[in-house]
Order: sequence, then structure tokens, then C-alpha cells
Amino acid sequence: MKVEAMAGEARLGLFTACMVTGGIASSVSNIFFGWLSDISVRRGGGRRRWVLGGIAAIALSFLAVAEASEPLALILAVVAVQIAVNMLLAPLIAIMADEIPDSQKGLTGGLLALSFPLAAAASARLVGVAGLGEDGRLGLVVLAIGLATVPLLATRPRMLDAPPPVPGEAAMLRRDLAIAWAARILMQVAANVLSTYLFYYFETVSDAAVDQLAARVGHVLTVAFLVPVPIALLIGRISDQLRRRKPFLLATAAGAVAGLVVMALSNDPRISALAFFFYSAGSQAFMALHSAFAMQLLPNPNHRGRDLGLLNLTNTLPALLGPLLTWQLATPGNFSTALLALALLNGIGGMLILAVRGRR
Repeated sequence: MKVEAMAGEARLGLFTACMVTGGIASSVSNIFFGWLSDISVRRGGGRRRWVLGGIAAIALSFLAVAEASEPLALILAVVAVQIAVNMLLAPLIAIMADEIPDSQKGLTGGLLALSFPLAAAASARLVGVAGLGEDGRLGLVVLAIGLATVPLLATRPRMLDAPPPVPGEAAMLRRDLAIAWAARILMQVAANVLSTYLFYYFETVSDAAVDQLAARVGHVLTVAFLVPVPIALLIGRISDQLRRRKPFLLATAAGAVAGLVVMALSNDPRISALAFFFYSAGSQAFMALHSAFAMQLLPNPNHRGRDLGLLNLTNTLPALLGPLLTWQLATPGNFSTALLALALLNGIGGMLILAVRGRR
């Protein structure tokens, strides 16, 4: 909304500049603050101080967004927001790896999956509140972040005892983490493409008017956000009880592949929508369980924040890779080749999990 008011017809260029620079800032700052929180743990200070600093930094960065009155100022303010958010998120995710037992990490991954539809619903509702104004919306977001985060800061750190080192295990886990990183990035490329180009895909299988199609795609996305949540929670809990992640990662990846293949072959918007729900359930459940799995693969408890920051690149690099692949393989009238290529990438990502040897 602010970009449109500021740039008018040039809004797409300014918005893209904000997204690209913000994405780069997010990637670098997540690794940086994860590393700084590692140092704090080694010195006995813990990670919670960084989370608290992140809340304060977010408030200041939102003030910069509110005060920005020209394009360059807005771009710099968005960069500041991304740095501040990752100042909070990087140590927060590392706290989960430090303090949540492996027997509860699957459920934790499912709860992480729940955070995305909740955030999307809250954001949509916030934007829809009439008369609130830009400053009011930004202020409520900061308030919500504080209310959601402060209860954690009030708890004492409960670091898990590190198991005694096994000869050669650290090297094997580093290799396993690299494999898991590759698997996740292959899955995330498809997720990025579909979240960005879903409307254009449905234009190729539907003859509805543009305004009708936009509303229908909005409904499809809403359902696709909600369907995976109970599935991710259930699979995460079962994997905790069985102490096995790999079979469920393979199964969810296979479900995502099946959904993509059906979407590629379908000419019926209803079948395409059902296939997208199937894909979304498999993909998001895979991502949720993968988060738990990756926490168990961290080779050194002294570098969990840094290593999770490197893993976070799988959330940002696909934003660059996905559009390039789509530009090469899709046309305005046909997404089949692109979708089959994404299915292949997802299949490879799922199969890579079999190469992980250090954990089940």
C-alpha cells in the first residue's frame, strides 16, 4: 500500500527492489545473528537477550517505514525491517534446537507450520480494518510480536545435555546436514514458483473472467494454507513417538510430487485445485518435519545458530531460482513443462533424504 501511494505506475519496480534487497539482508543477517547468539551461549549469556533486542529493533525499523517518504528511504527501511526480524528469529529458532528434546521436535515442526496460516489470516484482517491507518497497523504488529514473544523471554534457559561425542559422528552429521539442505532447497523452489505464479497457472486451465478467477484462486490459497496444518501436527507427533523422520519425509515428498504431476496434466480447474491441495499438504508437511529433522542433524551445539542461519538460505535462494526456472520453461498458455520439472526436483529432494545416515 505504501509503495503504491509513493510510486504509482512505477510501483512494481520499487516493490521488486524492496523484495530483492530485503531478501539479501534477511539471508545475511539470519546467519550473522545466529552466529552472535552462539557466542553469547558460549560466554554464558544465552540467546534470549538477542530476541529481546530483536523486538526493540523491529519497533525502530517499523518507525523508519512509517517515516519513509521517498523510494530510497523506503528500501532502506525494508532492509532494516528484515535485519531486525532476523535478529529475533535466528536466536529464537536456535533456542528451539537447544532446549526442545528430540522426542518433541516433530510436534514443534507441526506447530511451526501452524504459524504461517495464523500470520496470513492476522495480516489480512489487519489490512482490512478501516480507519486504522498505516501507523496504527505497524504499531499493532509490534504489539503482537511483543505479546507473543515476551512469555518465552520470561522462562529460564533449559539447555539439553549434549550426548557424548561419537568418533566420526560430527563429520557424518555435517555431510547429512548438507544433504538435508539440498533436499529442502529443491522442495522450496516448487513452493516459491507456485506461490508466485499460481494465478497465471489457473489462467491456463480456466476460462473464468479475471476478477472471478482472482477470487477463486484466493479461496484455493486459503484452503491450501489450512489443509496441511492438522496433517503436519499429526505426522510430527507420530514421528516423535516412533523416533523416525525419514519415512514420513519420503511419504510427504511423494504426495507433493503426485500433486504437481496431476496439475501438469490437468485441464480442469477443479481437478487442478484438488491437486494443488494435495501438493500443498505434502509440501508443507515435508517442510515442517524437515525443520525438526534438521535440528537433529546439527553437528556442533556450539554453532547451532550459525548452522540454522545457513539452513535458512533454503527459504531465500528459491526466490531467485524459481522465477528463472519458470521463465525458461513456462509460457502464458502452458505451465505443464515447468510443473513436471518441479515434480522432478521434488522427487530428487525427497530421495536425497535416503542418503542421510546419522539419523532415522
